[in-house]
Amino acid sequence: MKTIGLIGGTTWVSTQEYYRIINQTVKKKLGKSHSAQCILYSVDFEKSVVQNTEKWDEITKIFADIAKKLEKSGADFIIICANTMHKVVNDMEKKINIPIIHIADVTAEKIVKKRLKIVGLLGTKFTMEEDFYKKRLKEKHKIKTIIPGKKDRQIIHKIIMDELTHEVIKKSSKQRYKKIIDKLVSKGAEGIILGCTEIPLLIKQEDVDIPVFDTTEIHAKAAVDYALK
Repeated sequence: MKTIGLIGGTTWVSTQEYYRIINQTVKKKLGKSHSAQCILYSVDFEKSVVQNTEKWDEITKIFADIAKKLEKSGADFIIICANTMHKVVNDMEKKINIPIIHIADVTAEKIVKKRLKIVGLLGTKFTMEEDFYKKRLKEKHKIKTIIPGKKDRQIIHKIIMDELTHEVIKKSSKQRYKKIIDKLVSKGAEGIILGCTEIPLLIKQEDVDIPVFDTTEIHAKAAVDYALK
């Protein structure tokens, strides 16, 4: 079994889901009392990310340094337990000699298997509005993404930051998300990427009539597959 290096804490709420899914999947695949061989580096979200929201050079340095520490500690590969932080993956990869399993790539594999061409993307404002995620899906996997309108993007981001990252789950917020998803479907979305690792705490497959792609679960299980190759 390869050693998984996890960069978590962004936020700890979704990071605990990664740890749970990874270990449950290893147990299911190997049986007996097996659990994952992993190293978790959990950042202080407030200090490392929130206070540096517009200082991406600083965030890149922080995450690249963590990746180097995980490599030196014996990690065979790395997963970042957040969608938004994949904004700095390209720069991180230049600093280390082990692979980073990209959350957009493993999610794209699931989308392609379902033969979908157009998907709606929910996430933080960075994931929805910037190109690092959408461009990768389009250029590498031929998947077109649709994002919500500006007002709906603000709603999605605010619920993530003010509620989900603090383990606050509201029925009213679920309904707001579902209405936004319905708008994306009306614009041609064939599936929905839950492109923030906290969103699956709020939206489940049973809440939506078209395929939903839970990036937390997909990414965590992909890490296990890679570890057991």
